[in-house]
Amino acid sequence: MREYLQRTIVCPHCGHHTAVELDATQGDQDYQDECLACGSAIHLRLHRDELKDRLQLFVDTDDEQIF
Repeated sequence: MREYLQRTIVCPHCGHHTAVELDATQGDQDYQDECLACGSAIHLRLHRDELKDRLQLFVDTDDEQIF
């Protein structure tokens, strides 16, 4: 599995496409990022599934699941 990835996400507030760097070396992660277009907080959760050798990225705002 690649440890560092770059993915493009869509801001759940304004729809702007934003590139994010993912670091899979730390396992599961839960953090906030900021949209470069509207400045709103984006909640990112990264899950590393080692059995299936894949990463899952969940993007949402507050408690509402978007993707």
